[in-house]
Amino acid sequence: MNPFNERPTEIEKALHNWEEMYPDPYNKRNVDPYTKARIILMNGTEFEANWFSHQLARHTDDNDLRRELALTRETEKQQQLKLSLLKPANESILEHTIGYEQLAVDLTAELAQREQNCNVKRALDFALLEDFDHLYRYANLLDMEEGIPAEYLVGRYTEIMPARPTIAHHRYPKDNVRRNIDSKCSDTGTVLNTMIITAAEQQTMNYYMNVTPFALSDIARRLYQEIALVEEEHVTHYEALMDPNATWLEMLLWHEYCECYLYWSCYMTECDMRIKRLWEAHLMTEISHLHKAAELLKKNEKKEWCEVIKSPEFPAPISLHENVNYVRDILGSTVQFTTGKDDSYVRVEDLPINDDFFRFQNIIQPNVNMTPSHKVIETYLRRHRTDYRYQVAENPIPALRDRKNDNTSVGRVPGAAYSTGFKCN
Repeated sequence: MNPFNERPTEIEKALHNWEEMYPDPYNKRNVDPYTKARIILMNGTEFEANWFSHQLARHTDDNDLRRELALTRETEKQQQLKLSLLKPANESILEHTIGYEQLAVDLTAELAQREQNCNVKRALDFALLEDFDHLYRYANLLDMEEGIPAEYLVGRYTEIMPARPTIAHHRYPKDNVRRNIDSKCSDTGTVLNTMIITAAEQQTMNYYMNVTPFALSDIARRLYQEIALVEEEHVTHYEALMDPNATWLEMLLWHEYCECYLYWSCYMTECDMRIKRLWEAHLMTEISHLHKAAELLKKNEKKEWCEVIKSPEFPAPISLHENVNYVRDILGSTVQFTTGKDDSYVRVEDLPINDDFFRFQNIIQPNVNMTPSHKVIETYLRRHRTDYRYQVAENPIPALRDRKNDNTSVGRVPGAAYSTGFKCN
């Protein structure tokens, strides 16, 4: 599909009244896990588009442009609120968190398997293991506090077991910055992947930042606090991949194109007919936004949309599905890596003993027993003797197979595991 060939409707036709904006929530007991994941994904995509528009409005003195952005932004925000309210009131913060982490795992794995830019694929594979470990930590907390096995929330599509331990995710901030792409000479899919994963991780960061003070126990508040900071690292990690040299209006065009692509992907892969109709309606709205962005680009920068998006036909739709074998492969080959200087990924044992990684680790957690993600598992073990997992086979990493002890060495202590390295597609 080429959305530039579609006939746009008037933007104002997407403005709704209060009743139209307030949807019937999904049933948390029978919703398909990937329907919920798509809702979370599009919530984050709408936030990114809305927030980008606000930033653009703050960096121009052209009030005609600001007025056009304001109208589009209103419809974006109405769409986001509608998506947010699909979450039912009886779904707890922790239950919803499992959906966030399943999305993070299976979306990242899907994008990584499609990605042809080796630099972008490495970035995806690296952070994949961290979100996978977050799912394990939250799942143990959910079972401990609410007695709900997370395997049923993820539909047993996604395994739940330790990966690179969260304690190892705390890196010197400067080392999280990666090398950016050039959108003018990159594959359309690569540009989209950098934008999609940045928006998704930003939404996760925002959610954890917002819900941390509302968690119902001290141990939960501390876990959300810790992982919110890891998500800050991930946003830094991924946003650095995006093209910083594109103009504001070129990026406005890309944002609207990305939204069109994702709504189309959701429409093409959705199994719930009620939600599928919502995806279709939002796609039509985004097509009107895309055509408006093309109009603004032409008016203000004298550029045609095809000078920016040279291959406008959508790639194959993003499909959320199980990725057990892929995640296991990445876990088995890269768990012992961390970020290094100059966009590199380095085995922990290859770092100098005075490296910033070790220095920062000692700043944020001079004693491993103070780390919230570790304390969650230790508390669970004291109560249940073995941790909570859902896995189809033993963990690919021998050091992570012990279900009676939480490993705090893999990914942060030299020689704690063996990793061969990253692969390109």
